[in-house]
Amino acid sequence: MTRLFSLVLLAGMAFPLFAADAQLSVGFAEVDLSPTIGKKPVYLAGFGLNRKATKVHDPIMARAVVFSDGKQKIGFVCVDVIGLFLPTVENVRKQLPGFQYVLVSSTHNHEGPDTLGLWGATYLSSGVDPAYLKSVEDGAAKAILQAGEKLVPVRAEIGTAKNGDLLHDNRQPIVLHDEVVVLRFTSPETKKVAGMIVQWNCHPETLDDKNTEVSADFVASTVKTLEKEHQCPVVYFNGSVGGLMTSLKVEVKNAAGVLLQDGTFEKTEKYGELVAGLANQAMKSAGPVNLLPFDVRTRTMLMPVDNSLYKIGKQVGTLNRAMYEWKGQPVPEAFVETKDVMAAVAVKTEVGRIRLGELDIAAIPGEIYPELVLGKVQDPVDPGADFPDAPVEPAIYAQLKNKHRMLIGLANDELGYFIPKRQWDEKAPYCYGLKKAPYGEINSIGPEAAPLLCQAFKELAEKK
Repeated sequence: MTRLFSLVLLAGMAFPLFAADAQLSVGFAEVDLSPTIGKKPVYLAGFGLNRKATKVHDPIMARAVVFSDGKQKIGFVCVDVIGLFLPTVENVRKQLPGFQYVLVSSTHNHEGPDTLGLWGATYLSSGVDPAYLKSVEDGAAKAILQAGEKLVPVRAEIGTAKNGDLLHDNRQPIVLHDEVVVLRFTSPETKKVAGMIVQWNCHPETLDDKNTEVSADFVASTVKTLEKEHQCPVVYFNGSVGGLMTSLKVEVKNAAGVLLQDGTFEKTEKYGELVAGLANQAMKSAGPVNLLPFDVRTRTMLMPVDNSLYKIGKQVGTLNRAMYEWKGQPVPEAFVETKDVMAAVAVKTEVGRIRLGELDIAAIPGEIYPELVLGKVQDPVDPGADFPDAPVEPAIYAQLKNKHRMLIGLANDELGYFIPKRQWDEKAPYCYGLKKAPYGEINSIGPEAAPLLCQAFKELAEKK
């Protein structure tokens, strides 16, 4: 059954959802979650196995923003890690009983500690340190609590800007989600900037697979640059990064015009500065936006797991999350847990649509391909596709009818790639004349994930 978190209902009808004199307030906070190097191995996530951290180059942070209408609070937090499963998110929420809704996301950083279990010493061992994961849960909750204690009245502005030169799409068809969305909050009295939110669509993996220093990748540079320039806190969120949207192979030059190389801190920092510059460009054309009232809609649902590697991971203990019986119903009468992972199984996840006044936000539990967001699924499909007759999924942005829109990826879960079903390509002959299967499917739970996700989001958005 769809769970509608209409904040007025959660308030028990004690007061109206939105009054004419309601005042938007926001608060920002951050908590350092950098691991300790030396006592035990810290396995870096995102590329190969057994990549052990040797030092901390820049901190892993949890950055939070809290919105309030004077009576109710909702919190967003983003952590500089590869991803967080829904059970981890639920542990964060348990520490925040005073909040009507909490969104927990990650930047999908490929240079931070493994928080999912896929990048340990071997395929049979998890890379997750339970103590560190607990510190991530506690730190994310702490960041939201602290942000909630720093609420100040603000006025909001929103702006967008595009630059396709800052993205490389690693898979055909080439579809770039090259739009940055920026929210800026200022004090009505002092006019000073109280904080900013930046949402961009790119894998933080500029340091590549040989790096052994803990880092937040380009996100650290983007946030640092904007905070220094605007003298305010900045929270960064990732968006639609499937495909995949990456900074690798993007041409970045230094001040002397020298082309910088992938896998270097020089390119990573410069790329972060370029993203900050794009955010500043968005602010030049920004206009006022009303972020009241709040309306949050979420659906808890099942997603079938067809990926045999994920099933094996669950069986050997590298993937530590519950699996459920799958009988073809994404929203069953009961979620029945099972240990028979070789049968038809699913994972429980959450999809959300958050409305902040004139802004609609899609909360997507993984790495969605831009085609599914922008309505650019290939048609006609390449002849090599496995499901050439699959219907085109309803696009996410087409369901957002509000004046402004934004997407937060890896929101409240990390299910890997959401790939248009008609572009699924595991079997030969492969699309575009490729000699082997394209990258993507190996990190997706299965071909039904995108159709189920997009349909669920459509129903959420249409719900009156």
